[in-house]
Amino acid sequence: MSTEPLSTAPSAEVSAVTRVLGVIRTMRPHQWVKNLFVIAPVFFAKNLTDMSILGGAAGAFAVFCLLAGSIYTLNDLLDVEADRIHPVKRSRPIASGVVPVSLARVVFAVLIVMSLLGCALLPRSFAGVALAYFVLNTTYSIKLKKFAYVDVGCIATGFVLRVLAGGAATQTPVSAYMLACTLLLALFLGFGKRLHELASAQAEKQRAALKHYTRKALLRALMLTGISSVAAYVAFTLDPHTKAFFRSEWLWLTSIHPLVGVLRFVHLIRSRPDAESPTQEMLRDTPFMLNLVMWIAEVVVIVYHLRPT
Repeated sequence: MSTEPLSTAPSAEVSAVTRVLGVIRTMRPHQWVKNLFVIAPVFFAKNLTDMSILGGAAGAFAVFCLLAGSIYTLNDLLDVEADRIHPVKRSRPIASGVVPVSLARVVFAVLIVMSLLGCALLPRSFAGVALAYFVLNTTYSIKLKKFAYVDVGCIATGFVLRVLAGGAATQTPVSAYMLACTLLLALFLGFGKRLHELASAQAEKQRAALKHYTRKALLRALMLTGISSVAAYVAFTLDPHTKAFFRSEWLWLTSIHPLVGVLRFVHLIRSRPDAESPTQEMLRDTPFMLNLVMWIAEVVVIVYHLRPT
């Protein structure tokens, strides 16, 4: 990380409140929804009503939010010059000068310390997974994000580590199906994001790896991972062990929602080229979120055997 002063110094007129809000924005709290993947093992192990297990899952979620905040802060420190030429990212707090570089470095250090304290309260196996997540994402921010396909692979691995962390924190077994579905879905979202970014007029200046991608290759990768993620979920719902564990033959009916979600995400990539990120757009998209809520509700009813009274 360069120690040289940046060209855009924060104005002395920036208020303390504006600076604090800038720090919060830098940590990307809206992105912390991704850390809900740590709860997936508990959800599918039918332990969602066990408060003692949920406590461990909540602790894991909190630690990963702190880790994610630290990594986003580091990423903005490293990418500040590239962000300044991006039509949307130039307004990020560090790139715009609202948050001074010196303050951002302090925030990064504080978040790491808080993450370590959180890890100390959870099983050692969780701490190991959390460390792997931090090392992977730090390496990604510094070097690996410059390599095509490796960058998306790192992002997808981060999601898999979230699931493993949730299992480790709650001592809940994680199935191969869950890991496969998570990996394939994360690859699908990652390739979709790169395809969206490739359409930018200054794509290569914004992200070095984009010069090694082609639209044709990304479309193929998007189609392959999208189909594979839905197929893996369908295979999970039809597996005899799944039916026996959940004592239900009907989980396969929920497969329509992953398919609709995949198709809707592809639509968002094509229809909203000016958005900063299609993964952010999907969280603001009413049809996508309604489909997600319906899937969660149906799975809860089937897995937890809820019946009207």
